[in-house]
Amino acid sequence: MHYDVVIVGGGIAGIATAIKLKQEAAATGTELSVVVFDKGSFIGANVISGCVLDPSGLNELIPNWQELHLVEATAVRSDSLYYLTNTGKVKLPHVREWSNLGNYIISLSQLCVKLAQYAEQLGVEFYPGFAVVDLVISNGRVVGVKTGAVGLDKNSQPTANYDEGMTVLAKQVVIAEGCRGSLAKKLIKQFSLDRDSVPQTYGLGIKEIWQVSSRQYRLGKVEHFIGYPLNNNAYGGGFVYHLPNNRIAIGLVTALDYTNPYLSPFEEFQRFKLHPYVKTLLTGAKRLEYGARTVVEGGIQALPRLVFPGGVLVGDSAGFLNVPKIKGVHNAIKSGILAAQAVIDAIKHGHDLATAYESNFKHSSVYQELHKVRNIRPSFRLGLFVGIMYTAIDHYLFRGRAPWTFRWRKADHKRLDYAYRAKPITYPKPDGKITFDKTSSVYLANISHDDAQPNHLKLKNTVIPIKVNFELFASPETRYCPAGVYEVTLNPKTNTQQLHIHAQNCVHCKACDIKDPTQNITWLPPEAGSGPQYIDM
Repeated sequence: MHYDVVIVGGGIAGIATAIKLKQEAAATGTELSVVVFDKGSFIGANVISGCVLDPSGLNELIPNWQELHLVEATAVRSDSLYYLTNTGKVKLPHVREWSNLGNYIISLSQLCVKLAQYAEQLGVEFYPGFAVVDLVISNGRVVGVKTGAVGLDKNSQPTANYDEGMTVLAKQVVIAEGCRGSLAKKLIKQFSLDRDSVPQTYGLGIKEIWQVSSRQYRLGKVEHFIGYPLNNNAYGGGFVYHLPNNRIAIGLVTALDYTNPYLSPFEEFQRFKLHPYVKTLLTGAKRLEYGARTVVEGGIQALPRLVFPGGVLVGDSAGFLNVPKIKGVHNAIKSGILAAQAVIDAIKHGHDLATAYESNFKHSSVYQELHKVRNIRPSFRLGLFVGIMYTAIDHYLFRGRAPWTFRWRKADHKRLDYAYRAKPITYPKPDGKITFDKTSSVYLANISHDDAQPNHLKLKNTVIPIKVNFELFASPETRYCPAGVYEVTLNPKTNTQQLHIHAQNCVHCKACDIKDPTQNITWLPPEAGSGPQYIDM
């Protein structure tokens, strides 16, 4: 199969790139074939975000998006930031530039569904249920991609349903896999795209949709929280967004540079829901949906180079999240717009490198926005209160133009303390009403996964999980995974500990690929169509 452009990933960045490519081609009367492959069973199935939308990116891409009813958008009517103590809350002053007034509460998965339909009308081809597992590289240039085979058993042997993958060639390949994509990870290493950047850092976001009856419900209400339950244990914070029809989106983002191996982002989220203010909202309510995903938090100093021979990185495959603003969707869309313009230019002139993309980025609002807040996230590595104080100084005194840039040298997986140095954390048992276990939560992610397929979570060394992770770090994978994928059990034959991987529970958050202390766990795309099937996330 041959196309002008192949896009890997049917999330917001990939679809935005496809739409802009077709818009640019139509404006110049050029024929341009564009295809989007996505590992989810349908477009939007694996897409999850907060999500309060800054509409600037969508306004630029499709100015009449509201008239077209591309998503159910609830205008933000009130916006508050609180510092939570163990039992109370303190309202913090608003920073005007980070205000959510003028933004919209949406479902990102639903927006991707509608945008894909819009893109199809422009001539973009979509192939959901096709996982791209490898790159085709010739003479040091990416010239295409390979989709994964289906119908393999646990031992990777063909079954009666076997069908080999396809090789798809293209003039340019756009990598839009989202956070910690397997192809982006490979490309960054192979082409040393991160040689001028600091190690990337990540957060793990856990989100639920609830049907509520509380008197606290107010359509369009947006609330963000710092402090409890994380305090100085980790950087992060919670959110509550009030959706139509008495529904709320509630979640907690925990930075994965935490040091205590006993910390569990999932359990911290359960504790967040038990805070008196939050608990009142959830009392008598019904949980509808659950999901989790990692987000890129490193900022502009952790961005890799955006261009490689034969293609580009867009969206969270590169990392355009504005951490203090808690916004990334608008920048993901804008990155797709900038990339599309450069990709068309490269194809037109027969160039391997879409070099205009990086130049476009350096002169864009995305660059200006990220550069202005570059020091805020790193300042919180010194603790919550130091981070808050520095944020105030950086914003009000320096206006984001401080004559320095904070840089860090340790990746998230290198920051874990040994278990003997850390303080164990005791978490309350779930009550089945407001707090829950991982098993019942994963059920609400609506996971589709054939238990007979090969394990997509690969161990480079099978000894390390016990000899290193268990003995030195108290098996942190059993806690940082929000889906109960990893379990240490006793082997009855040898009376020794062993790691059991419940790969069928995986929600594709990629936390294991990021936080494993020796980088022994590698996340690879499972058989196409596997994973969560989100509806309103």
